[in-house]
Amino acid sequence: MKIKGIIKEDAITVPELKEELLNVEAVRLEKGKEMSYELRRSIEHANQIARTSAAKSRSLVDAVLQVEKVKPDVALRIANTMPRTRDEVRAVFGRDKFAHTTEELDQIIDLVITHFN
Repeated sequence: MKIKGIIKEDAITVPELKEELLNVEAVRLEKGKEMSYELRRSIEHANQIARTSAAKSRSLVDAVLQVEKVKPDVALRIANTMPRTRDEVRAVFGRDKFAHTTEELDQIIDLVITHFN
């Protein structure tokens, strides 16, 4: 498959990706086109790792962005991984410049738990 150009680039969560891939699959099946190996594997992978719905993951990203010192790319990683412990949240932040307090970490964990259920 040849890619002629990028029309638009947005950072999305894995559940949102899953939704988009399922839309592509539906359009291809409707038109009677065969799905490529890569598309089938991508859909399978997204199905396996998506832990929540696209709407819940986007609302989690928006909620996490309200926490002080959280960048958009970190908020997306949090929505994709759904960390449940302080150590997991620290791992998501990686080598971030800021030291996060236990209150901030707990706030993020609480947001994950409320949006996951």
